[in-house]
Amino acid sequence: MTTRTFNYWLHITRDLNVMAGEPVMAGTGVPLRTVLASLADGMQPAEIFRQFPVLTPTHIQAATAYAADSAREDLPSAPLPRVA
Repeated sequence: MTTRTFNYWLHITRDLNVMAGEPVMAGTGVPLRTVLASLADGMQPAEIFRQFPVLTPTHIQAATAYAADSAREDLPSAPLPRVA
């Protein structure tokens, strides 16, 4: 297992006043699941940035780090941020 140095949870937030508490990329209203679905559909980051100009490369990195952490067999699912 590698040591995680990127703190993706700092870039994913949940707030009941934003998208009814659905996890979103911090500072945006873009849902985490939308970013992950876009990547899974084969979209390149540049295409995602054109669709969602509020996103940054760090948001993409956070989404993929969250997905990778969630997929690890030797760890429980990655925790979602707490609802504000």
